[in-house]
Amino acid sequence: MIIGIHHACISTPDLDRLKAFYCELFGLEEVTRFGWEQGNELTDSIVGLDNSEAKFVYLRSSNAFIELFQYTHPTPNPRDPHWRVNDYGITHICFEVTDIYGEYVRLAAAGMRFQNDAPIDAMGMLHVAYGFDPDGNIVELIQFPDRVKRSESSSLTGAPLLAVTESLL
Repeated sequence: MIIGIHHACISTPDLDRLKAFYCELFGLEEVTRFGWEQGNELTDSIVGLDNSEAKFVYLRSSNAFIELFQYTHPTPNPRDPHWRVNDYGITHICFEVTDIYGEYVRLAAAGMRFQNDAPIDAMGMLHVAYGFDPDGNIVELIQFPDRVKRSESSSLTGAPLLAVTESLL
């Protein structure tokens, strides 16, 4: 029985820089740090690589974990610099916030780059902003204004926007 999503993982060329980004700006906390050297057959069998070597850190949010990996062997391939949000694979991670405009200003002042000049109001049902972590991974901020009102549309499953979108399919 599947009981939920436990964590997502991001591979990075600079573990400490990315850890600082998520801990300092998003309030995640380090839970554990680990690594292995080449020749660890158990780890190689888990990750599907030969003679792998890496270090990683586990970060905790209030309800989920993010795992950051920095592989030193085999040499990782850089991500395509022309990668877009619609390209195949995991495209972004999302943080729900209570004051998207305040968070946008705070994160932008700390150097986070955003796709737009301000958060976008999606017909009053949600406010959203896409930004980028130091490695170029997309980080979404989302706020559900009706959550404060505790209405039925205070989550994606109750949002009228989805009904409109589904009718287009």
